[in-house]
Amino acid sequence: MVHAPGSGDHCRLSPSVAPPAAPTACRARHHALRVFAWRRGDSGDPAELLTAFLADNGLPVRNLGRSADKYRPNGHGLLCGASLYVSADAGCVMIQATPGAPSPVPGIPDVYAVVHEHTDRPPPDAPARSAGWRLGPWRESWTPAEHARAVQRVRDAIGRGDVYQVNVVGHGAAPYTADPAAALRRVATLPGARYGGVLAAPDGGWALATASPETLVEVRDGRVLTRPIKGTRPATAAGRRDLLASAKERAEHVMIVDLERNDLARLPGAGPVRVDELFAVRRWCDLWQAESVVSAPLDGDLDLADLLRAVCPGGSVTGAPKLAALRQIATLEPVGRGVSMGALGWIGHDHLDLGLSIRTVAVDGSRVHTWAGGGITADSDPAAEVAEAAAKAAPLRAALAGAVTAPA
Repeated sequence: MVHAPGSGDHCRLSPSVAPPAAPTACRARHHALRVFAWRRGDSGDPAELLTAFLADNGLPVRNLGRSADKYRPNGHGLLCGASLYVSADAGCVMIQATPGAPSPVPGIPDVYAVVHEHTDRPPPDAPARSAGWRLGPWRESWTPAEHARAVQRVRDAIGRGDVYQVNVVGHGAAPYTADPAAALRRVATLPGARYGGVLAAPDGGWALATASPETLVEVRDGRVLTRPIKGTRPATAAGRRDLLASAKERAEHVMIVDLERNDLARLPGAGPVRVDELFAVRRWCDLWQAESVVSAPLDGDLDLADLLRAVCPGGSVTGAPKLAALRQIATLEPVGRGVSMGALGWIGHDHLDLGLSIRTVAVDGSRVHTWAGGGITADSDPAAEVAEAAAKAAPLRAALAGAVTAPA
């Protein structure tokens, strides 16, 4: 579906909230020109439909990594780039994998792209402060005991040789009152949010905010790279030492690095894949996380559809082997992943930068939704995995409730 917003067709959120990964020079100058949306159950290949839409709107998605004119006139202004969101379910469709349970936010498309133009017109007035903002009680998709049983079922599957690792994710939802704009801004500005930003429907019917620290895929200056994150500890000196010393966390991490190396190696036009950095410790809010950098040169043409099929859904939130892990996920998780565990970012004239939509929340007009989970290996302790998922969700829920986290 393609939609052309009218001149007065703006979301309810303040324009000061930039889309995830939007170039700094473009902020506060965005004007939505055209919108593409695709939902699970729609006909056609979402990867091809999306690529055709962006190509028709002047973005070089048939030949990523090769710079086009920086700004191209389109009859309305100067074409800036496009915001892009791809759900984990859409990624499953792209690679013909088993989809998960239905999304708890069905009003949000599974693929959503907004082509932006630059404009010097004044942005619409920011909405009033969110007076009366209030969150109701959280309702979880599973109890701690049910979550622990899912972890054990993964361990059993690993013992049978069905999989090596599976990422399991839980969902929580809470009712809210008043305008969510300020709450979403708090999420988007959490410390360590490399992809912090907000993406919203033009009519204000839904919005998502991300504080994701993880790069799913970036194409820039003739290289393609990914930065998988795996391994979490509290952001204390003892937590850092424990993460660096953990054989279990390192083995889990290296397994996903190998999966991501394989994903990039399958890309048409990509050269030899290398690991530029392995198991570096970074901070997100009050957690340490282990991150690696995997990259390859682009020696030939790379099409956006081929890129999405290679990297979606992201290996660090599926497991290995990817298709077998997705079959386990579809069986284990009672609620769909919705806007989480997908891709979210920016496509410009000279680069692409998509974050993995972990640490991401959604609002649908009546409820706010969060997701959190972790990778399960043979050595995983069910109680520890339940606690880790809660630790990942806690900063998001605190930000939504109005708490402010000090910068890292």
